[in-house]
Amino acid sequence: MFEALSPLAADPILGLSAAYREDTNPDKIDLGVGVYKDESGTTPIMAAVKKAEQLRLESETTKTYQSPAGDPEFDEAIAGLLLGDAAADYRSATVQAPGGTGGLRVAAGLVQRSNPAATVWLSQPTWANHRPVFAGAGLAVQEYPYYSADAAGVDFDAMTTALRQLSSDDVVVLHGCCHNPTGADLTEAQWQVVAGIAVERGFVPLVDIAYQGFARGLDEDAFSVRCLARQVPELIAVSSCSKNFGLYRERTGAVCLISRDRQREDVALQHLLNVARSTYSMPPAHGAAIVSTILHDQALRQLWEEELTSMRDRMNACRNLLADRLAQQGVGAAFDHIRAQRGMFSYLGVSVEQVARLREEYSIYMVNSGRINIAGVNQQNLEYLADALAAVSR
Repeated sequence: MFEALSPLAADPILGLSAAYREDTNPDKIDLGVGVYKDESGTTPIMAAVKKAEQLRLESETTKTYQSPAGDPEFDEAIAGLLLGDAAADYRSATVQAPGGTGGLRVAAGLVQRSNPAATVWLSQPTWANHRPVFAGAGLAVQEYPYYSADAAGVDFDAMTTALRQLSSDDVVVLHGCCHNPTGADLTEAQWQVVAGIAVERGFVPLVDIAYQGFARGLDEDAFSVRCLARQVPELIAVSSCSKNFGLYRERTGAVCLISRDRQREDVALQHLLNVARSTYSMPPAHGAAIVSTILHDQALRQLWEEELTSMRDRMNACRNLLADRLAQQGVGAAFDHIRAQRGMFSYLGVSVEQVARLREEYSIYMVNSGRINIAGVNQQNLEYLADALAAVSR
């Protein structure tokens, strides 16, 4: 049977990581892998997570299965993060999932059951795993324009022109904040326009919000979800705890269904849980218990929010310091757009050839699109990175 299989192309980011590890240049910089890093270049365990984990170990009394819906206290807390103090005012149902990716996969299964002829629309560009997740669920996948390299930002006119051609057979995947890979986000006014188009055309928004708290703040970053929830009849939001809680390997996420029709939502929830049951049966408990402990404990929540603010402030500072150094090198006009980008990622606007030079001549590793993980920049490597970017840009 296996002889019928053909080799697959290597994952470009995993390949970058392998090349970086083998590089002997002491000045090498890894800007490829999308995980948060502190000033020392490590991905730390947050202090709030450590404390909550210890409480979990001391209080846990069983390792029996959870239900397919997961921990109800976790589900309630995530709905609160997404919808804020008005969570009780929305008709919503939240289901724990194994990471944001698991949440996207069960959401895709729900879409496929609801309308097998549905087309899922992804931004161009988007996270590399979006297409495989939705196509793997048997759904047709298309793209709508999002980012303009010439303008170094969102091409909102092209985006809205495309969205106005869609119908109720379409699902539009939107990045709630910290667009991956560009770092270019919609403004609040633009979210209002998108919500209006969704109502007019009847398509279902699916908000992938994997970086809540990394752009402007927890409430500010949830504006996208709340804006849509106030206007559209149906909405799917998929949340991840990998970044803002640093729980990458614990695979902790959630799917939130929001609908104006309680009966339809109840039926949709039944099918969502059935998709989860047939996909992975039950979600893992540990990460969700940590998140729930933090969000239900005032002191731990305050500590977590302070740590999250520190992480966000560090990344924003790195953006501005990098832009400042590039301006000093006389190439500021080519890179000043990175100041306005948000979250962990930044589209530099360099060519594939320049990316290759950075890797071969300076041991600076990034994907060919010129997307970098801004958290990989620190005080020790910032000048070296800026000087290398300036050199290949002249």
